Amino acid sequence: MTSGPDGVLFSRDHLWVRITDGIARVGLTDFAQETLGDIVDISVPDANYRVTAGQACGDIESTKSVNDLVAPVSGVVTAINTDLDERPELVNTDPYGGGWLIDVRLGPDAGTADLLSAADYAQLIGR
Repeated sequence: MTSGPDGVLFSRDHLWVRITDGIARVGLTDFAQETLGDIVDISVPDANYRVTAGQACGDIESTKSVNDLVAPVSGVVTAINTDLDERPELVNTDPYGGGWLIDVRLGPDAGTADLLSAADYAQLIGR
């Protein structure tokens, strides 16, 4: 599933965002997890940390490489997926469900206008 489920927006840095009641749930796209290969470790910001769209806020390590996790939106982290501490492979097996990364409470400067639709993201990745 390259484009993702309904209601999901995408960043150019291959993260998906689902916004509900001012909270953005963020995860790695299916395309990104396929490209990276087996995910072995994920570092995300702690709750109450302020993330800024376009800036690194953690990293994701696969058997192939370590890459920055670039925030797709700005706001304050309200939750992190602690299941990934013991099971980082959830990002590979369920990227749009149990493999989510963080929840962010969006502020007035959230940066959501820069997010892509599913069709625009599919064009970006050539699918």
